[in-house]
Amino acid sequence: MSEEVDTRITPSLHPLNIRELEDYGDDTAPYLGQSETALSTAYLGFQDIHAAREAAAKDPTLNPAAQAIKTDDYARRVFGKITQSFDSASANLDRTITALEQQLTAPIESKASHGISAEIRAFVKGLDTGERMSFLQKAIERGDIQSASSVLGAPAYLSGLDADMQATFVRLYHERMSPREAKQVRAMKAAKALIEDRGPLLFKELEKSVGMPLARVHALRAAKTESERAFVLRDGN
Repeated sequence: MSEEVDTRITPSLHPLNIRELEDYGDDTAPYLGQSETALSTAYLGFQDIHAAREAAAKDPTLNPAAQAIKTDDYARRVFGKITQSFDSASANLDRTITALEQQLTAPIESKASHGISAEIRAFVKGLDTGERMSFLQKAIERGDIQSASSVLGAPAYLSGLDADMQATFVRLYHERMSPREAKQVRAMKAAKALIEDRGPLLFKELEKSVGMPLARVHALRAAKTESERAFVLRDGN
């Protein structure tokens, strides 16, 4: 859609918000497309509701209450598409994040011979906790696959680690070895957080675009339904 800003609608729902995420780029854009579409669906949808209200106001046969009801009839259909788009984007992000997370937390296979791996683990186990963590972090940062995989590709206790510490370094290892996938996960998590944060704004924008609190529209609709009962023919008439 156009980058034009509609002052009637909160800028928080503009689809360009997705492109302003820190990790947005050519390698993450395909994973964020549906999130951008969700915001676009909302932004364009509310523009359409505003336009419908303006059209209803020009109808000489409709009083203000009838205008509100007619606008609300249209808004309900549009809003259904908006919420469906948000729900779909969030669900798909969840599935893709889960799939990539499995890659970033998968068990590591040792890249060194058995003898060398055992020596590396023994050396690491002999360090104190701070030195052990520093050794692993530096090995991962400099791409020392042999040292890192020797420790992380074996049971944690063999190197003096606990399970949580090993899981943390396994994740760091995978992020270092697969930076593109790590960036994609970060981008998708940011997009999901944005979608969830913007969700509550949809109802506020719905009321703004209809031009009346929804509770008031519902009251008008109920009054209209009640009044129409007088025009229902009785049996035999």
